[in-house]
This record gives sequence, C-alpha cells and structure tokens, in this order.
Amino acid sequence: MADGLESESRKLLGRLRDTMAEEAAGQERLDKITHLTADSMQTEVCSVYLFRDAETLELCATQGLNQEAVHQTRMKLGEGLVGRVARYGDVVNTADAPSERGFRYMPETGEEIYSSFLGVPIQRLGEKLGVLVVQSKDKREFTADDVYALEVVAMVLAEMAELGAFVGEGAALKALHTQAVLIRGGVGQEGTAMGHVWLHEPRVVVTNPVADDPEKESLRLREAVDHLRVSVDEMLAGASADAEQMQVLEAYRMFANSKGWMRRMEEDIARGLSAEAAVEKEQSQARARMSQVTDGYLRERLHDLDDLSNRLLRILTGQGRETGSEMPSDPVLIARNIGPAELLEYGRSLKGVVLEEGSVGSHAAIVARALAIPLIIHADRITNEALNGDQILVDGDQGIVHLRPDEQVVSAFRDKMAMQAKAQERYASIREADCITADGQHIHLHMNAGLMADLPSLDNSGAEGVGLFRTELQFLIRNQMPKRTELAALYKRVLDAAHGKRVVFRTLDIGSDKVLPYMKPQEEPNPALGWRAIRVALDRPGVMRMQLQALLRAAEGRPLTIMFPFIAQYSEYKMARNEVDKVLARETRLGHKVPERLEIGAMLETPSLAYAPQQFFDEVQFLSIGGNDLKQFFFAADRENERVRRRYDTLNVSFLTFLEGVVRRCEDSGTHLSFCGEDAGRPVEALCLAAMGIRNLSMRPASIGPVKSLLMRYNLNEIRQVIHEAGASGEQSVRNAVMTYLRENG
Repeated sequence: MADGLESESRKLLGRLRDTMAEEAAGQERLDKITHLTADSMQTEVCSVYLFRDAETLELCATQGLNQEAVHQTRMKLGEGLVGRVARYGDVVNTADAPSERGFRYMPETGEEIYSSFLGVPIQRLGEKLGVLVVQSKDKREFTADDVYALEVVAMVLAEMAELGAFVGEGAALKALHTQAVLIRGGVGQEGTAMGHVWLHEPRVVVTNPVADDPEKESLRLREAVDHLRVSVDEMLAGASADAEQMQVLEAYRMFANSKGWMRRMEEDIARGLSAEAAVEKEQSQARARMSQVTDGYLRERLHDLDDLSNRLLRILTGQGRETGSEMPSDPVLIARNIGPAELLEYGRSLKGVVLEEGSVGSHAAIVARALAIPLIIHADRITNEALNGDQILVDGDQGIVHLRPDEQVVSAFRDKMAMQAKAQERYASIREADCITADGQHIHLHMNAGLMADLPSLDNSGAEGVGLFRTELQFLIRNQMPKRTELAALYKRVLDAAHGKRVVFRTLDIGSDKVLPYMKPQEEPNPALGWRAIRVALDRPGVMRMQLQALLRAAEGRPLTIMFPFIAQYSEYKMARNEVDKVLARETRLGHKVPERLEIGAMLETPSLAYAPQQFFDEVQFLSIGGNDLKQFFFAADRENERVRRRYDTLNVSFLTFLEGVVRRCEDSGTHLSFCGEDAGRPVEALCLAAMGIRNLSMRPASIGPVKSLLMRYNLNEIRQVIHEAGASGEQSVRNAVMTYLRENG
C-alpha cells in the first residue's frame, strides 16, 4: 500500500477523531462525518443509513443528497442496494447503480444524477448497525483502496456508535443497548425466570479506535501477538493427549502465526486504526463470514479465530473476565456456549441461562436440567445485545428472551410467574398423595437426576423414586477419568439420600453430543446413530466394569437397580448382562457385600428393540422407554434440527400405536415398563401415555406436581377411547381430540 494512501487515510481518521471529540449532538457529528468522508474520497455524496428497527434502515445523515430526505427516507432490509449491503453484509461497488440488480430509486433524495455507488456495512462483531455509502456522478468503479478506506471509516463509526457518539432524537439514533429486545430461541430446559444479565465473557470495549502513531500501535500489536503465541504454546504443552483439545489448540497456533492475519491488521493500523480497532475489524469480518458459512468444519475454524481475537483484545486492553462488576443477586447467565464444569461452578445461584449456541442434548443442557434452571439455546446475537445488569425475562417454556423489557411486558410476566407459584402451592397440597386417576389406576411418578444436588427434590417434589440417574455427568465435568473409589462414594451418597426409594442408575451414556474431555473423539457422519452408549461400553468394557464395581460396592448390600442405555438388539443386552454377572462373581470372590436384590434393565430408545425376540422380554427385568431418542429415530427427525423436530407430535397416532404395542409385549411377559423423557413431564402427553397403559413415568422434579394434578382428575379409559376414536377417524394426531375432551370435561 502506498505511503500516500496510508497518509490520506490517517488524515481522514484523525479528522474523524477530532470531530468525535468536539462537544456536539449526535446529528451534528454524523453530518460532519459525511462531509469529511465525501471530501476525503472525492465523491459528491456520502450518506449514513442506520437501523431504526431490525428490519428498517433510515437515512440519518448525508452530504450531497437532499437534506429534506434525512430521517424521511426508509427502506426494508434487502430493499435496494443499501438494503442489500445491510442484509448480506457484503460490499456493493458499481459504476452504474441504476442497472445493478435490486436497485431502487428514491425520488425524494435526488440521487438520480449519481451513477457510481459504493456501500459497505457498518457492523461490530456480527452486530449490524447500518450502511455507509459514497456516490459520484461519473461512472467509475471504486478502487480496492477506496473500498478499504471506506470500510475503515465504517469500522470507526461502529465503534463510536457503541460508545454512544451519535445519540439523538428518533429511533435510528437511540443509544445502543437501551431498547427492549425480544429474542426467540430453542427450549433447552423449561421454566421461567426474571433477573439481571451476568455475562460469562464480558464485552471488550474499544475506547480508542483511532491512533496517531502507527509504529507505536504496530509494536503494541506485535508484542500482544507474541504474548498470545506464548500462551497458546503453553496451553499446548500442558494439554492432555485428547485429540479434540489438541486440534483446537493447533488451530489457535495456526491462526496466531498466520502471516495474512497479521498483515491485514498491520495494514489497518497503517490506515490509522489503533491496535485494538484493527483486531476488532478483522474479528467483525470473520463473524460476518461465519454467518454465511454452512460447512461445519469451516464454522468451527472461524469460531477458533473469534476466540483467539477475544484473547488478543483482552491482552491489548487489559480487560479480563474480572471487570470489577458485582454479580447481581438474581443472575441470568449469558454466554455463547459454556461447559458443564463452568456451569456447575455457578450452581444454583443462577436464575436462568441463555446461550447463543448449545443443544437440547448438550452437557450444559444436562446440567441445567439437573439444577432445575431454565435454559434457552440458539438465542441469536444475545451476547452482542446484552450488557451486565440489564433486566432480562427468560421464558423457557416458549423459548423466548425479553431483554430490557418495557413495564407492560414485565407486569404480564410477573402475572405469569405468580400464577405458576399459585399452581405450585396447589401441587404442594397433593405432594404426599398417591397419583390415583379417576378410574382408580395408580400411576407411579419418578424424577430424573444426575447430581447429588438433585436429591433433595426427591422429598420436595413428591417423587416415588429416581427413574433415571444420569451417571455420565460425573465423567463429563472432569478433565480425567474418575476413580472407582470416587464413584462408589458418590453412588453411596445417592442411595443414602434416597432413603430406601428406588434409584435407577443408567450406566455411562457417552458418544454422540456427549464426548468426554479425555476421550478420543470419533469422526462420524451421524454421531447420534454412531458409536455411543452401550456400543462404546461393549467395545471398551474396562470403564463399564469399573463403573459396575463402583455401583455394587456403593449398595453395601442394599437393593440396586442398573439400566443399560441405547440397547438396540437382544445380543447387546446379553453381553452387557454377562459383564454384570462377571463383576458380581468377582465381588463375591473378594468377599465384598453384594446387593440383596439386583434389578437389571434396558432403555428402549430404538424402534428395533420393540421387535426383539420373546426371550429378551422374558429375561430383562424392566424396560424404560427413552422418549427423547426414540421419537427422533421413529420419525427420522433430529431433535436438534428446528426445521424438522417440531413437525412430529408425540401424540401422533403412529407413535402412540407403536407405544401401545410395547405395552402389550411387556404385559404379556410381566416386564416392568416406564417412560422417561421430556414428554413424561408434560401433563397432556403424560395423560395420554398413561391411557395407553404406561403406569410409570419419570420426569424433572418440577413437572411432578402439574402431571399428578391432571392425572388425578381424569378417567384413563375415557381418554383411551378418545385416542382410539381419533385414530380411527384418520386423524394424524390425537392432540386436538384430547384437548377438546379436556376442555369439555374440565
């Protein structure tokens, strides 16, 4: 890049900085900036368009277009060339704008006399703020240096907007992070919460986007990058042999030593940006690319670059995670993603969790369920939008986040929470009562658990026992394999806390989206259908034997119930049962006390197991239908895929007919049957499952009250008749028929 161009760019940025430093209103600053930019780039027009809402851009300042059009000209996202830049985050550079695809003429602006057009997005870390445009009468395509210079100006505009430099009258000039925002995400864990934002990774604020001394800034950048490289090398040296962790760190090292990355940041500094602003400009462009990339591997690599940029910014600014802010008394944790150990460190102090990423089967979701914390996943842009201390409402039942809500929304939300609290009081009155339906059927309600912290809910919720204890959590939250003595001590505490109530321990269910930090990951095209759960245990039996020994010793002679996950065929159950027999025989030889009664069961999560030979149903002591996995395999609809998972209803006639067949086989063989999963905790679904003959349901503790309340009010024979009549009439789902019956007989 020529020194002259660098000098001109620095002059422009210096003038911009001086303009920012002047005492002036936001509108006046914007007007001066458009004048300076048009003058510097030798164009007749420079205009700034800002978002007034998520879908609408407004002309907020211009040099060259009609001044009467300011704050009057508006366009939708994607409309015209400006809208195209805003929608896709791409540069539009054309010598003949009227002939360009998507061009829209705005007569009130007087822009018909201008042919050439250059528009660049104003954005910060993936947050789109607006569009910066220059136009000229002569037909010319702007040079790469022109584009670069305008992008640098847009970067400074974004930083100054973040700092509140353009606040004025009108929606488009409102201060950032002050407006009410509604974000729709996915349900990771149901429940509602009201609190204040606590950012897991606080925002880095760049207060000096423009710098006078490029050599000094380049030196600061090089020193910070050297520091970063050393820290990455140290992480690599101290890392375990885990391939996935090593792969991430190797990617960090590659980016930290990337000459192209360094060159682009130094060019930005040469143009007049500070070291921090140069890093953030690269980061913003990487995030913009990330939003367009569909390839999973490339997205992960861009995430690696994003993480590395954050580390570099923290080195340059000295802004670590500890910002001096005090965690609010009612914190709702906001993060892009979070590991199970980190989430457990926060513990029950959290009112809720909102993640930009995550999945319903992720480690964080499992911990959130164990802690009974409402969790929302796929909350787009929440980390960009939220600030520490912002008021936030989390509706985990609907997957909705209200950030900085107005008083009407807060009032309505308070009413909803009050109604839920009243319902809980109602449920408390029936907590000790048996769940007996109107036609005298006893339905046994159990709770799901995975942590010692869950066990107090066994008494508080009215659960008759623990229908599922997820043992993988103790493996997931550690950096190395737990010892047998540690597991035995934990399982003993669980049994002690249960006070004789039945606890069903599910053996280690790993693989798919649950990869141990110290386990070599498997590259599989479809992990949910791959090497997971019992398949891993049978191929690597050492861990299963160790876990079985820990369970047998923890029982100390008491009754013990063990369940194997993801059994797809009879032979897998036989092999797993054989491992139990071998461990049991060894414990007896060693003189250790063995359980007075040992129940061994399996989870039915694949349709294939429903058609296993009769010998399987005769031998297995109990079956638990794993509703979450079974439903996705039955309908061939990945429960992580929002496009397809909501298409298929649990109350679909085909699915209920399939479950009814399982019930009959279990009744014929005298096999104890239960249903475990999210649907067991939904009152209407639970009522229909019970009507189909499933007499044992396992759910999160908070669901037991609502489910029991509904079950006790209705006759299962009548519900079954409604279901069968709806099916006979050709209905795809029985939901409408059942809901109509409940309304008419409530």
